[in-house]
Amino acid sequence: MLTHPTLALLTDLGLHGMAIAFQDLQSQPEALALEHGDWLALLLERETTLRRQKRFESRARAAHLRHDAHVEDVDFRATRGLGRGLFLKLAGCGWIRERRGLLLTGPAGVGKSWLACALGQKACREDFSLVYHRAPRLFAALALARGDGRYARMLKALARVDLLILDDWGPEKLDDDQRRDLLEIVEDRYERRSIIVTSQIPVDRWYEIIGNLTIADAILDRLVHNAYRIELSGESLRKQRSPAAASLSD
Repeated sequence: MLTHPTLALLTDLGLHGMAIAFQDLQSQPEALALEHGDWLALLLERETTLRRQKRFESRARAAHLRHDAHVEDVDFRATRGLGRGLFLKLAGCGWIRERRGLLLTGPAGVGKSWLACALGQKACREDFSLVYHRAPRLFAALALARGDGRYARMLKALARVDLLILDDWGPEKLDDDQRRDLLEIVEDRYERRSIIVTSQIPVDRWYEIIGNLTIADAILDRLVHNAYRIELSGESLRKQRSPAAASLSD
């Protein structure tokens, strides 16, 4: 078998997973008894796996998630009102395919940001694009973009991802520019893309944060209408857990 020319050709074609699998199979005597179709299936499987892993790594880097969190590590024993059934349903990412939202509320330290990042990491694994932003920093970045001509381009980039995580919204009341920014973001995503919003403020008080009732109606009608809700409660997990496990906090 022309091992070296085949490897060179696979590499030239960018089929690196197949090239690695080819070398592995060549080193296994039992593989020589496989049919050509079986060889091809194994090579294609390795190529698919490698490409899927590279896509995940690329999406994870672009997401800039605050926590290295995983849905498999969620502790349902903690007393904070997190329902196993609903969370596992969300971990399946069907709600992203349905272009729905998720509102995560609760006091500081109960794990809102960590849970949002865990769902974001799972979305990356399911080949969805996403980006994480803390709300105060996003509004500050949009204010700068408005001044230097990047505003429309930045909004377009936010609208393009399958999932936007808007973390730590409130309790400061929005100013006029921030209200318009949020309306643009929510309008771009309504029934087109998904969003996760985390906040210490209960949803029924979000009108107070937005400030302008007319704009608040427009924002919340789009944001709350088809969104799942998780309302967490209890003491801060920072107080309950050792420093090594304190990553389950906001």
